[in-house]
Amino acid sequence: MMELKEISIYPIKSLRGNAVSGALVEKRGLRHDRRWMITDREGMFLTQREFPRMALIGVEVGEEQVVLRAPEMAELTIPHRPADGPRRPVTVWNSTVEAAEYPDDVNQWLSEAVGGECVLFAMPAEAERHVNPLFDRGDDLVSFADGYPLLLIGEGSLEELNRRIAANGGNGPVSPLEMRRFRPNLVVAGSEPFEEDTWARIRVGEAVFRVVRPCARCAITTVDPDRGEFDGKEPLKTLATFRMAKDVFPDKLEELALQPNYVLFGENLIPENPGVTIRTGDEVEVLEYRS
Repeated sequence: MMELKEISIYPIKSLRGNAVSGALVEKRGLRHDRRWMITDREGMFLTQREFPRMALIGVEVGEEQVVLRAPEMAELTIPHRPADGPRRPVTVWNSTVEAAEYPDDVNQWLSEAVGGECVLFAMPAEAERHVNPLFDRGDDLVSFADGYPLLLIGEGSLEELNRRIAANGGNGPVSPLEMRRFRPNLVVAGSEPFEEDTWARIRVGEAVFRVVRPCARCAITTVDPDRGEFDGKEPLKTLATFRMAKDVFPDKLEELALQPNYVLFGENLIPENPGVTIRTGDEVEVLEYRS
């Protein structure tokens, strides 16, 4: 039997995530997941690609407040939404949505923690940022995540990747790699390596998800989450030897909106029945397979 082993949320995009035992599934993804985002002064999103120190900033979401913690800095407490904060457009890749801007004192704290000038935004409840039109059934929304509400990875897939990295000479000072490098929301135990490639629709406890598209990976996976620094070419170097889109899905590149040289690890999900709660230990069942 397959089961849900881990659940993680990442309240502020690209900052440190939190493991939780249960989470409410909402239309945009798990509650509080990537509902806040850091941008430059022009509203373009920033990530660990530009500022790997973002990996060191912790975020704790309470009922009405959010607490931020960074090394050698006093913690910062902010409201879920900035009071009377101005609304302006922010951009994630090619997608733009209106968001609420936090005041200067918050942005000054974050700029010092991150190591560069930045601005914090919250996604308003009424904001509607849609997923890729190829996979949007009309009302499929996403938070500030790169493109889709949730990301799933099978535990067996990471084990196989680490086996291959070790066979290729290891990963320098950090081996084996931990799952948190890949920032999934859901980790499944009991599946075969990369079995999730074959899924089209799954049930996790009472929640049903469409498995819409593999996740193309970037340089964030090469950031050591404990040091907030890039630490080499793995896992991308090894993934490129056996997980390029042209090799994994040679006949489905257009259908899955993939470029041939994308390096794939994990699957993007869209909720079908938001409003239910998932918990670690929930059974994972495959309802449909990719044709």
